[in-house]
Amino acid sequence: MWQPKFSFALLALAPIGLWAQGTVLPGLQVHQAPDKDGVYYTGPEVTAPKLIRTVLVPYPGGIPGKGIQGMTVLAMVIAANGIPKDIQILHTHGDAFDQLAIAAVKESAFEPGKLGDKPVPVWVDVRVVFHRNLASTTPQILIAERDLPPPNESQFEDKHQKLLSYTPPFLIHTVDADFADPFTAHPFVQVAIVSVLVNEAGLPKEVRVVRGLGFGLDKKAEAAVWNYKFLPATKKGQPIAARREITVSFAKF
Repeated sequence: MWQPKFSFALLALAPIGLWAQGTVLPGLQVHQAPDKDGVYYTGPEVTAPKLIRTVLVPYPGGIPGKGIQGMTVLAMVIAANGIPKDIQILHTHGDAFDQLAIAAVKESAFEPGKLGDKPVPVWVDVRVVFHRNLASTTPQILIAERDLPPPNESQFEDKHQKLLSYTPPFLIHTVDADFADPFTAHPFVQVAIVSVLVNEAGLPKEVRVVRGLGFGLDKKAEAAVWNYKFLPATKKGQPIAARREITVSFAKF
């Protein structure tokens, strides 16, 4: 559903070994970094772009069976100058709807996301909901994929501030699972429990649902977790493969 991109860099504050050399030790500082194309995700150091001017999106004419409720969801980069680019369709409602949504986004004005005080390009999702009453609508920003705050170095230490012999995988990049039907109100808590085997590089290797929801949502939960990113588990300071359970949230479209 969303493109996986690793978005953290580890910078050593003391000469005790870098993550790239296969070691995780206290004293490392974690900062958000852009992907290979220089684009960030929102997170602890990067603010989300904002819509500061939108245009109305009309319900398209000439659609057979008018009054069909649905939505188009777009992924895009909001550049440092506030201009949307690299627009991709994540959830289609049909070509006529999608093209109107894309046109509206291109005519909208955005305040770019910032790293500190510096404007930077940031990935966002934008939805346009079309209602069965045929009313015009406006684009809305969604944050469904984000970088998470890194673990505190105390989580690598025991009470004597010595390096733990084992640390579990830490989640540092998450993706909301997509609803099978975003307009269906489900009468239950909209989370799933998923078990994931994280390899030595911090990437999911095996994913399985432990507590599912049914209604076609379990596959959505699994698909989302395949795009998660972790700091891998460690044993005596060295990265190892390990399994952990995580709670998966569903996109609130």
